[in-house]
Amino acid sequence: MANLREIKKRIGSVKSTQQITRAMKMVSGAKLRRAEERIAKFRPYAEELSGTMAAMIAKGLEISHPLTEAGVSTAPTLLVLVTSDRGLCAAFNSNVGKQAQIYIEQQNLLTDAFAVYTVGKKASEIARRRG
Repeated sequence: MANLREIKKRIGSVKSTQQITRAMKMVSGAKLRRAEERIAKFRPYAEELSGTMAAMIAKGLEISHPLTEAGVSTAPTLLVLVTSDRGLCAAFNSNVGKQAQIYIEQQNLLTDAFAVYTVGKKASEIARRRG
């Protein structure tokens, strides 16, 4: 059985961990609020752009741009894997890799039929590890 000194040391360690976790939670909450604010500021622009495009299509205007043209592309499929560099995101990072693998298998993509662009240190590791 642990003596009193070890128990007190353990209690102190747990309190310290709780304090760090609380601080990290506050920081992540602030980052989330900032991201939500940026999305909210962008929303009117996106709605206006969508409305303008819908009006142009309704009037039957010809829009000649490669992104509006229908057809079969010979370009490889681009997979963009976005993960964190560090932090408490292990489950998120591994799920990104799993979902990418599932997508590749579902689409029956050959190695030369897709390209992978990674954002974040963990995405690079996932891509390298899975070939």
